[in-house]
Amino acid sequence: MKILSAAQTRQLDQATLEEQGITSVQLMERAAQALLFWFYGEYSYQPPTETLLLCGPGNNGGDGLALARLLHGAGFPVRVGLLPAENHSPDWQHNREVLPEAVPVTELSETEWPDFSPRGLVIDALFGTGLSRPLEGLAAAVVAKLNEAQTRVVAVDLPSGLFADAPQPAGSAVVRAQHTVSFGRPKLAFLLPQNAEYVGEWHVEDIGLSEAFVAATDTPWHYTDAAAVAGALPPRPRFSHKGTFGHALLLAGSRGKMGAAVLAAGACLRGGVGLLTAHIPGCGYDIFQISQPEAMCLADPQVHFISKLPKLAPYQAVGIGPGLGLEDATLAVLRKLLKTALKPTDRRAHPLPLVIDADALNLLGQHRQLLKLLPENTILSPHPKEFERLTEPARDDYHRLELLRAFAQRHRCLVILKGAYTCLATPTGELHFNSTGNPGMATGGSGDVLTGLLLALRAHGQLSAFDAARLAVYAHGQAGDLAAAKTGQAGLVAGDIVQHIGPALAAV
Repeated sequence: MKILSAAQTRQLDQATLEEQGITSVQLMERAAQALLFWFYGEYSYQPPTETLLLCGPGNNGGDGLALARLLHGAGFPVRVGLLPAENHSPDWQHNREVLPEAVPVTELSETEWPDFSPRGLVIDALFGTGLSRPLEGLAAAVVAKLNEAQTRVVAVDLPSGLFADAPQPAGSAVVRAQHTVSFGRPKLAFLLPQNAEYVGEWHVEDIGLSEAFVAATDTPWHYTDAAAVAGALPPRPRFSHKGTFGHALLLAGSRGKMGAAVLAAGACLRGGVGLLTAHIPGCGYDIFQISQPEAMCLADPQVHFISKLPKLAPYQAVGIGPGLGLEDATLAVLRKLLKTALKPTDRRAHPLPLVIDADALNLLGQHRQLLKLLPENTILSPHPKEFERLTEPARDDYHRLELLRAFAQRHRCLVILKGAYTCLATPTGELHFNSTGNPGMATGGSGDVLTGLLLALRAHGQLSAFDAARLAVYAHGQAGDLAAAKTGQAGLVAGDIVQHIGPALAAV
């Protein structure tokens, strides 16, 4: 699913009008109907004592006025508060004229404030995607007053004061909503941590916008939903054997961190790899053999950390990093792996697929000169702090996306920035945000599980680096969702995610 900029969203509306031969008032009515249906679904069993609709002078306010009419017609008690302005959009004027006289309307002023009742509900329809500067004056004062109240707030399309695809200046007035109901497709702002306190839980309602326009529009931002990965995992042929699905090598573990290796290996096996060999420090040999009997195990001559790189000829993909440690000898192993993976062999003409995570990323961050050795289409899976060590501190979440996109393009690699709505950056400059996962996955070992799943799908050999990375991120989140449904989010541990990888992949 493509995510459009604010300017492209306005162009999409216009394209819809022209393509479908409808008026802007009719499209606004669709939006109001969609809002009404969402309202029914959310509040029909426990309706608010009263709903106050705060309406600005533009089309966002027009949406609010149209919704006020529909809610009134459906029997819900409503009031309207209008933000004064010299000019109003034509569609706002139409919906103001057809608003029933029985609906109480107040024009807001410095002395005329609405009652933000804790038992009621406020619909924020002051400003939407057309906003290009911070709120000021009376508008900012209304937002500040609303945020001070203990009232439930639902924002129409976008919380007022929040920019759709750029950061607003520090200290700007922005509505803090519990719900945001948008149209057609999500906004970039919904997917970034710095906006969570304003957006709340977001929802997207279909109002029949032009799919032809979307298909013809270029954007770097995408949203990975079930449709995006449907059928991505190739079927397993009847006459398959263990060699069909690849032999993976996992370099992981150090004294005190063998759990990371065990979790990554379990995820790789559950991800469908044909064969898995793990190269681990000597101290972990018994632990690993007992916990992962389906995998083969190579013990490093060093007891506490990895110091040797095994021959790579048998393997179709290599993963390195979980619980690895930062020893100088381990750094030498990483350096040798990068150099060896670049070289073609009798068995392969292209670089050996690599998945790099955790301490291997930290070693790259400490020795950035190694980044120039990254084979093309290597997959890196940092969390924000690990990514910062590879680049530089970000000013804000939007700047971090710029750094992420530039890094993936410069090093011709795929970078998975982990978190809520995990973002996959590609060498072509695309950013793909993930739709699955939950806060219960914020637990030690969750990233190691993703590494193992990535390794399995890269060793498979039938998926491109991009398809493998996108599918792994989606299935990892889906496995977490399936696990949380049984354990609850607070009780979720990384091992639960491993156990649900199979069902998650089966559902793709």
